[in-house]
Amino acid sequence: MNRLNDTTLAALPASVARPAYDRRALKTGIVHLGIGAFMRAHMAAATEAAIAAGDMRWGIAGVSLRQPDTRDALAPQDGLYTLAIRDADAQGQPRQRLQVIGAVLRLLVAPENPQAVLEHIAAPDTRIVSLTVTEKGYCHDPATGALRLDHPDIVHDLAHPQAPRSAIGMLVYGLQLRHTLGHGPLTLMSLDNLPANGRVLRAAVLRFAEEIDSKLSLWIERQCCFPCSMVDRIVPKTTDADRAAVSAALGCADAWPVLGEPFFDWAIEDEFAADRPDWTLGGARFVPDAEPFERLKLRMVNGTHSSLAYLGAMAGWQTVDKAIAQPALRSHIEALMRDEIEPTLPALPGLDVATYRHNLLARYANPALAHRTHQIAMDGSQKLPQRLLGTLRDRLARQLPVTRMALGLATWMHYLRGVDEQGQAYRIDDPHAEALCTLYQQNLSQGVNTQSVDAMLAYAPVFGDLAGNATLTAALILLLQSLQTVGVAATLEAVNRGELTA
Repeated sequence: MNRLNDTTLAALPASVARPAYDRRALKTGIVHLGIGAFMRAHMAAATEAAIAAGDMRWGIAGVSLRQPDTRDALAPQDGLYTLAIRDADAQGQPRQRLQVIGAVLRLLVAPENPQAVLEHIAAPDTRIVSLTVTEKGYCHDPATGALRLDHPDIVHDLAHPQAPRSAIGMLVYGLQLRHTLGHGPLTLMSLDNLPANGRVLRAAVLRFAEEIDSKLSLWIERQCCFPCSMVDRIVPKTTDADRAAVSAALGCADAWPVLGEPFFDWAIEDEFAADRPDWTLGGARFVPDAEPFERLKLRMVNGTHSSLAYLGAMAGWQTVDKAIAQPALRSHIEALMRDEIEPTLPALPGLDVATYRHNLLARYANPALAHRTHQIAMDGSQKLPQRLLGTLRDRLARQLPVTRMALGLATWMHYLRGVDEQGQAYRIDDPHAEALCTLYQQNLSQGVNTQSVDAMLAYAPVFGDLAGNATLTAALILLLQSLQTVGVAATLEAVNRGELTA
């Protein structure tokens, strides 16, 4: 089978959308750090729409920060790949719509040639540097948001300016080179699931820059922009079966297609230092303040996604659609949104929250995505402070019930034992895995009581000031005891009946 590339585009089936513009005329206007599936299924797709409308300034240079796998898959394809939008028809049968994306012009692997990354950031045509590096990629303390100067990658980067390995180090040294060359300011844009992600990025960049050159820090502060944004599209991990199915539909081999749901929402603060694509052509919207949209998404989507993932993974419900098909879990997730999360949300003019909730449950039930619960469960120590703990703090401060929110947190603690209810072992994929699993073994595995739960809550990098909160501790004790003794399904039934309220 031939490989997908520029020469095979014309032979694709008529049903497959593809670039109709001359890719040779594209300039590289965006450098993206962390070119994984999530970015390729949303920002690249929206950028493709802007390019297709005739604005040829926005080709993308994608940077892999650790592994060469994306470059190795896409370089032989001239950067082309397929976006497969999947859902189900009226009869519940999976279906897909295919589009070949042409916006990615070149692919870099930072550890192989960090200087090339810095030069791309400094290049005169570059106007935007964007990031999807996950929460842990900011080398910050999730509880406080501050850059950790003792983080191993930050320590390395301060000592090795020619070969940075963190996203923050690459950005600052790239900006330093750009400033030296006189190429003007940039927009630096986080697409990660962090509250006030632009401000978190700005603080980290300025703190790092201050360590190396106060004049550089001042230039960045005055000249560069850091818009906050919220992106919402479910993007499951691509499997070998997905590769085979997409390649068969194309009639040529695509080594790394990406999958996504039809739903797409991207709210971006319209604050750019050097112009930007018209992403509205791809379904985005520019807003004066992204914070209400961030909170809506982090709490309603990400918060319930994480709760669902830990409950599903522990019960052996391997994918989101299988988990949400369990009546007790669906009832819990719907009540979690309606009763505990929605009262903490800011007003969003024009938003029908009940319809949003209904549509979100339908998105979770999409059988065509097969989004694995263990994939969502990764990096809990980095995700939960944004996804669950903010809502918990708000409700605790107002002395409101927290049972359903606490169940997500309790199940994450339960997940640290590394074995599900079917006896299947799994790896805890988390930057704090060693410390957290040790805490679990020393405390919760020995029995659930005030002392053992408080010992978990005392882990400051995750919980910050929640240690010693009597209301939260009492709720966690009841829920953890239930999870350990009767399991996920029975615990969900008891919560739904109102029997596990502290």
